[in-house]
Amino acid sequence: MTPGTISAQITDYANRADPYPLYAELRKTPVRREDDGTYLVSTYYEVRSLAGDPRLSNDTSNRPPDHARPGQPAPEGGLPPSFIFTDPPEHDRLRNTVNRPFGPPHSPRFLDGLREELANVVTELLDAFDGKEQVDIVQDFSYPLPVTAICKVLGVPREDEARFHVWADALASGVDPGADGQEKAQRARQDLGAYLSDLIETKRRRPGPGILSALAPDMTPADLEATAVLLLVAGHETTVNAITNTTLTLLRHPDVLQHFQKDPDLAIPLIEEVLRYEPPVQFVPWTTALADIDIADTTIPKGSPVWLMLAAANRDPKRFKDPDRFDPDRKDNEHLGFYTGIHYCFGAPLARMELHLAVPELFRRVKFSRLLEDPPPYRPNAVLRGPRHLPVAIEGLTA
Repeated sequence: MTPGTISAQITDYANRADPYPLYAELRKTPVRREDDGTYLVSTYYEVRSLAGDPRLSNDTSNRPPDHARPGQPAPEGGLPPSFIFTDPPEHDRLRNTVNRPFGPPHSPRFLDGLREELANVVTELLDAFDGKEQVDIVQDFSYPLPVTAICKVLGVPREDEARFHVWADALASGVDPGADGQEKAQRARQDLGAYLSDLIETKRRRPGPGILSALAPDMTPADLEATAVLLLVAGHETTVNAITNTTLTLLRHPDVLQHFQKDPDLAIPLIEEVLRYEPPVQFVPWTTALADIDIADTTIPKGSPVWLMLAAANRDPKRFKDPDRFDPDRKDNEHLGFYTGIHYCFGAPLARMELHLAVPELFRRVKFSRLLEDPPPYRPNAVLRGPRHLPVAIEGLTA
């Protein structure tokens, strides 16, 4: 991307803590062409329209090779693309296959069956706060919970979960600029691939809990491995950010926090409002126009890279009243925090369950004193935006 363009400013780490003024500027031109030919779409109705437009492709083979795409995964090492980077009919075949053991209508009890185990994990993580005067919400709480959940979904043995924490962190670093992150991600991808290949073969011979066993008869080993990597990276990083962003937002809004602590039933609308206000995925930068697309008095030419700016759309004043205000009582909150259309977040039901287990317990049991850094240090990743650490002072822990 060209230095000085708004896309370069959005991806510049200097603006990571507060990209929203840039998004407000971007919305003045709903469909904006950058100097390198990339089109940024930033208003709510236009993003929704293009997210459901079959002329916009997620297929990696359609990407112009000479355009930088923040948020792209680490090289697949010969694997086929995961279903998020495919179009129908291949996307529908893969996603529908993976969905059968994961959730409704075929497996309506699968996620609910994990609820008690994950609630126990939340309790264990919070119990470890006892006696401490400060904690890092990311390292001590929001980071370990989702990777445990993904491991349980896949059927990874408990003793191997620690290895997944390391791999998830390395793979996430690979979507950030810089050779170090890419090299770290590539090594992690190789190690993870070798592990998953062995685990998939084991599950094929001796089925056990988790979706790898359920999918082994229906998917090739390569497709199944690519799916497992997708669930690990996407399912982990987005939920870490969602839990952390919720914590940070509540600590910045003590009046809302006080209301929430008195009325735990506020949890559902509160979490949905955070997903609008501070979405864990800020934008989708990997789509490509398959044909000329006319939208908002602009023609996006065939072959153009397109970024769909979800976080900007979530604060579009033409869709949300007073959009820069955090308001858990907001009505008609059809946000784009989990995207929309056929690529709507596959793991959204799991992420919501984790949020609903984690956030109320965190604020019920922990007596917070103050944020120790505000803004906190953020991850380099502009797409999967969230604090790298969230140090807070605490005054105690209830049972």
